[in-house]
Amino acid sequence: MNNNAMPYNFTDIIAHFNTEGENFEISNFGSGHINDTYLVKSKTGVHPGYLLQKINSFVFKNIDGLMNNMLFVVNHLKQKISKAGGNPDKEVLTLIPTKTDRYYYKDEQDNYWRMTCFLEDTKSYDLVTTEQQAHQGGVAFGRFQYLLSDLDPKVLIDTIPDFLNIEKRLHDFKNAIKKNSAGRLKKVQSEVDFLNSWAVAMNEIPKMGRAGILPVRITHNDTKFNNILLDKDNNIQCVIDLDTVMPGYVAFDFGDAIRTIINTAVEDEADLNTIQLNIPLFAEFTKGYLSQTKSFLTEAELKSLIMGVLLLPYMQSIRFLTDYLEGDVYYKIHFAEHNLQRTHAQMQLFKMLELNRKELENIVQTEWKNVETGVEIPAIK
Repeated sequence: MNNNAMPYNFTDIIAHFNTEGENFEISNFGSGHINDTYLVKSKTGVHPGYLLQKINSFVFKNIDGLMNNMLFVVNHLKQKISKAGGNPDKEVLTLIPTKTDRYYYKDEQDNYWRMTCFLEDTKSYDLVTTEQQAHQGGVAFGRFQYLLSDLDPKVLIDTIPDFLNIEKRLHDFKNAIKKNSAGRLKKVQSEVDFLNSWAVAMNEIPKMGRAGILPVRITHNDTKFNNILLDKDNNIQCVIDLDTVMPGYVAFDFGDAIRTIINTAVEDEADLNTIQLNIPLFAEFTKGYLSQTKSFLTEAELKSLIMGVLLLPYMQSIRFLTDYLEGDVYYKIHFAEHNLQRTHAQMQLFKMLELNRKELENIVQTEWKNVETGVEIPAIK
């Protein structure tokens, strides 16, 4: 892409980082909804390239804290993987420092930029279509939690405060109902009543956390399948998108991954009859996940996994309906009733999960008993 057609002075931005090569070509990269990402490649071909990201400072208010989190996590992962005989340069993101030894650059327009090495010969998928992919997803996020399980969560900040705080989401929901600023409450009273009927039950995880029953750990908090890079043989290589890595409960990561993996339809499906559960994908993800986490998960955490599976679509229902009641001020919509359609789809997924809860719990218990702890991942050379 012609640098002159791009929205920023990339030549100046790149010059602030310790890069190899010159005469860089810049192109848009990826499908992320938060940060703007660009692929940076040198025409001299001396380096595989870099990913340059403009950090969304509206979403992430504390850029120093965010980048300190990332640096702390990637350094720890690299040490652990190197000690285990792996290849940290391929299995972990590598942050590129600036020429002033910082890990982000603030330009004259108050935009914040960071740079990582581009990982060649990798691929990602937006949708899980095979049991092998689901298994690899479970291994990836389980291993990620395992490698960070010996760190004190207090060393990290909350990059998005209350991101997965259901109590805060319910508080916002209650306020949206009370204000009814878009005048839509009467139309969605049945949806409001249904979600309110489950509010107490959905508070179980934070209650268990405050009681000391569930330990706070370092979690990813955005476990979409496209946040995993696979190698050419479709085996896991690297977990990416570390902006939301912060203190949390393991059930959050498990539940968020299952929310997308188990659903046979898209997140905003209009035809609710097509929203069914792909149980084999759930079983394979669970098997892969427990193979990496069985050595440190507590019995309470194991029991909380299905709570997380129910909580995440419930929380998304709350968030979509809150935005609908407030007049669609947060989520981008593509038609007038989009947030209501999203609400219906996530509520239907929640209902299907609750209907099949016992079967899902049995799968978790069975895999817990049968899984081989610490499955070896082929070394990446």
